[in-house]
Amino acid sequence: MTLRRSVAAVALLLAAPVLSSCGVGFNEQTDLPYNPSAGVDDRSGTVNVLNALVVSGTDGSGTVIATLVNEDQTHADKLRSVTGAGADSTLKVTTSGPTAVPAGGILNLATDGGIAARGARVVPGNLVEITFSFNRAESITVKAPVVSHDNPVYADVKVPS
Repeated sequence: MTLRRSVAAVALLLAAPVLSSCGVGFNEQTDLPYNPSAGVDDRSGTVNVLNALVVSGTDGSGTVIATLVNEDQTHADKLRSVTGAGADSTLKVTTSGPTAVPAGGILNLATDGGIAARGARVVPGNLVEITFSFNRAESITVKAPVVSHDNPVYADVKVPS
């Protein structure tokens, strides 16, 4: 009986590393950024573009919203322009309101900005390609979804008339 217990203990010790490594290399969701919203993120530059989307009140027009996060802790930046890109280069975008992105800070275009977009593809359900250009940071292009202003989540966003 002692020999059986010894063999069982050795087998358990040898199996422990294999049994404890079940989750290794599977890229669990907890290891990835999670965006619980309709918008898209781009963290490739010094200024991150987070939750970018277009809220449309009527087909053909809408408001570009996003949160711009300046990762540079010492230098402020400025949103120079927002333009249509690629197939959406005919998209007309006008910017009004604050454009400064403080060092280590944010600019929330949903509450602080005023970026109107007009074009045939600004219709809920579509994606539009837009480029955010900055004074210091590199430009970032995203394919932003167009959502309806009728959605209660976006009811507070000001849309062009």
